[in-house]
Amino acid sequence: MSGLAAADESIERPRNFGSAKSCVVVFLFGGQGQQDTYDLKPSAPAEIRGEFSPIATNVVGTQICEHLPQLSQVMDKVSIIRSMSHADFEHGSASYTALTGHPHPLPGTNTPARREDFPTFGAAVAHLKPTARPVPSAAVLGPVMHQGNRPPMAGQNAGFLGHAFEPFRVAEDPNNSEFSVDELALPEELHGTRFDKRFSLLSKLEPQLPAVDRNGEIQGMTDLKQRAFGLLGSGKSRQAFDLEREAAPLRDSYGRHKFGQTMLLARRLVEAEIPLITVNWARSNNEEWDTHSKNYPRMKDQLLPPFDQGMSAFVDDLDERGLLDSTLVIALGEFGRTPRINKDAGRDHWPDVYSVLVAGGGVKRGAVIGASDQHAAFPKTDPIAPWDLSATMYHLLGIAPEMHVHDRTGRPFSLSPGRVVSDLLS
Repeated sequence: MSGLAAADESIERPRNFGSAKSCVVVFLFGGQGQQDTYDLKPSAPAEIRGEFSPIATNVVGTQICEHLPQLSQVMDKVSIIRSMSHADFEHGSASYTALTGHPHPLPGTNTPARREDFPTFGAAVAHLKPTARPVPSAAVLGPVMHQGNRPPMAGQNAGFLGHAFEPFRVAEDPNNSEFSVDELALPEELHGTRFDKRFSLLSKLEPQLPAVDRNGEIQGMTDLKQRAFGLLGSGKSRQAFDLEREAAPLRDSYGRHKFGQTMLLARRLVEAEIPLITVNWARSNNEEWDTHSKNYPRMKDQLLPPFDQGMSAFVDDLDERGLLDSTLVIALGEFGRTPRINKDAGRDHWPDVYSVLVAGGGVKRGAVIGASDQHAAFPKTDPIAPWDLSATMYHLLGIAPEMHVHDRTGRPFSLSPGRVVSDLLS
């Protein structure tokens, strides 16, 4: 039966355990190039340093890409990890690692999602630390991700925890003038007492279900039903997803594009105290970060401007509302890009070293953690693996990383095989 094993209370934990009420994971599918964002190498040969130049930020000594001017002015609130590293070069399996904190059992593959997969972050948090509020315990903003025309990628669903813990997904574009979350709207015929009567009837029928539930499926669906009826019956849950409640100037500051309005929606979900929010920058954002060709015009014209605007506004907005210290923000891809520019003026997959942005929730402000070598090709300092980042995330959310979760057959799995990155903690 799925479940969890209690954490070892005798373990002396690093500081800031449980300092984050919520976590927002911004997943930049395809992989940002570290040399073109947060770890430029202006002294490297031209075929490595590329076309972009570094600019100063509001943190003395820290430079980032010239096409991230708004982020450069909030770097005193953000930290950069420049020594992220693993060994998986393929989008599918590397994305699984980025979104679960576990290496895929079949590295270097695009294996589709399976029932036996380790659960994505949102599902794990929904299982281990569900909210008691009338909102989802986890939400995904953005489409289901695919590698090419293949089935959905692994790492973005509840896996062996079962459907009851699937994050609530909003796939529609919040920048669309007709945006609404229809899943939270009751049909007209169910207004009034009919909704309560149907809920009561379903509760009376449940004792008639089979008593044997070896895999926890019946109880899981019962829990899912309870949450679904709670959401449908709550005006607060619907309000959390209503961007029309935001002032036009603030919406403008985030950017009137999909990423900007999605980040504004993420801020509303933080205010609603949803524990884990994932934002997917995937194909429906027009361009993914997989820049095998025409790297520089794509980065300069299509990718970096909306990211710069939406991400900087999000960090600033959280801080101005007093929410940044209790909200962990992680912006990452599945890997970085090759040091050397290829024949198509692009950069290819490179997991050996890459960069990640982290802010709030108990992490340092304005810090640079780790370093790469002179070509941004390999870690110069101790590498930080995706499972180390996930262990740090769980730690800050108040969930012991060494805790075990169990699959449908009762097999225990460590929540995270990584270590808490103490250098990152404030």
